[in-house]
Amino acid sequence: MTAVDDRTVPLPIRLTTLTECGGCAAKLGADLLADALSGLGAQVAPDDLLAGLNPPDDAAVYRISDELAIVGTLDFFPPLVDDARTFGEIAAANALSDVFAMGGRVLFALSIAAFPEELPRDTLAAIFDGAASKVVEAGGILAGGHTIRDAEPKYGLAVTGTVHPDRMLRKGGARPGDALLLTKSLGTGLLVSGRRQGRPQATDAALATAIDSMRTLNRTASELLVREGARGATDITGFGLVGHALEMARSSGTRFVFDAAALPAFDGALELARAGLETDGAGHNRRFAQTSLEVAEGVAPEWVALAHDPQTSGGLLAAIPAERAETIAEVLRIAGIPCRLVGRVEAGDGTAASGAVVLG
Repeated sequence: MTAVDDRTVPLPIRLTTLTECGGCAAKLGADLLADALSGLGAQVAPDDLLAGLNPPDDAAVYRISDELAIVGTLDFFPPLVDDARTFGEIAAANALSDVFAMGGRVLFALSIAAFPEELPRDTLAAIFDGAASKVVEAGGILAGGHTIRDAEPKYGLAVTGTVHPDRMLRKGGARPGDALLLTKSLGTGLLVSGRRQGRPQATDAALATAIDSMRTLNRTASELLVREGARGATDITGFGLVGHALEMARSSGTRFVFDAAALPAFDGALELARAGLETDGAGHNRRFAQTSLEVAEGVAPEWVALAHDPQTSGGLLAAIPAERAETIAEVLRIAGIPCRLVGRVEAGDGTAASGAVVLG
């Protein structure tokens, strides 16, 4: 990769010109995607495909031996920040996160890129350099990729990793009685959209904090959760907290109950929600979850909006043994991982149809 200096390199496209999707980074809505993929899950998969579409998980996992499985995932999107290197860092962190959500480690990544021909070379170099730095931080190497012409820049990674077949973090690993732990705050979609619209609540400081979070890897959090005996996990991205929690509840045949007031929010996010801001992605997320979400009386609308807000490179939601919940949370905090205990797992009838989420 071509090295660049520490000066910011602006992208030739500004936040104000991007589609109104917020922190979901133009991800297809959860409701639309669920319908589009419904038939694929019925395909007969080989026994060694440990994770795929039936039920859906964060990455595909294929067993090579009793002690080794390959993890594969990809993710890409258009810019949601103006600085080129930062865009590369966030896009890479977001793509790498699916490997960590499975409890795996990263081996290498390949770039997936679409750029206009007139994009300056120093801008290209900054995007690639930012992404490469995050892959190295994740323990891997950026080993190649493919680029096509497109009027709007898009960038991401196809990531290959490994995991022990018996130590995966699955969406379906939650058990009744588990506690729910969340790393990273919520509200990136609200803040990015708020800044795009010039809302006063989306301050420079608030946006800077959200950007730092988006380019922070989930590697350490994943390693500690695996070590400390987490039952299952997922990363919170475009489907929002409720959408991804619902996937976990359905996969494990359980019911997830959140304490809305315990949810961590970036400064300004709740204020933006209270002012009525909501992204297109959040609307898709509401439709996806509407038949399986119960909101208790007295929960303020801004907390519901926060729970539906699409995230980019969000944190991990983990189901952990309740008797060790405080200890595990403290282990993460000592390691510098912000986290909160945000709810619990209750019994369902053991089927995907029983999966539900409660905001109380």
